[in-house]
Amino acid sequence: MKTHAPKPSASIALALALALAVAGTGTTQAQACLDKRQIQEAVSSGQIKSLDAVLAGAGVDPNAEILNVQVCDQGGRLVYVIGVLSQDGQAQNLTLSAQ
Repeated sequence: MKTHAPKPSASIALALALALAVAGTGTTQAQACLDKRQIQEAVSSGQIKSLDAVLAGAGVDPNAEILNVQVCDQGGRLVYVIGVLSQDGQAQNLTLSAQ
C-alpha cells in the first residue's frame, strides 16, 4: 500500500510565496535606493534637497505623520518615496523629486 506524504496546506504555500516575493522585492529596492548614510551625504553635498524642503515645496501638511522615507533612482533621477499618514487617517505614498 502506498502512503502519500501530506500536501502542504494552501495557507502554508501562500505564506511561502509571499515570503519569497517580499525577499525578492527587498533585494531590488536595496540596489535602486540609497541607505540612510548615502541620503545624508547627498543632502549635505547639495546633490538632493532635504526632506523638509521637498515636503514644503509639495505642499504636504506639516502635521502629517511621516511613516517611511526612501530615496531611489527612478529613470536616472533621484526621488523621495514617502509614506505619509494625514490627520484624517489617510495613508498614501508620495513620489517627489529629490533634486
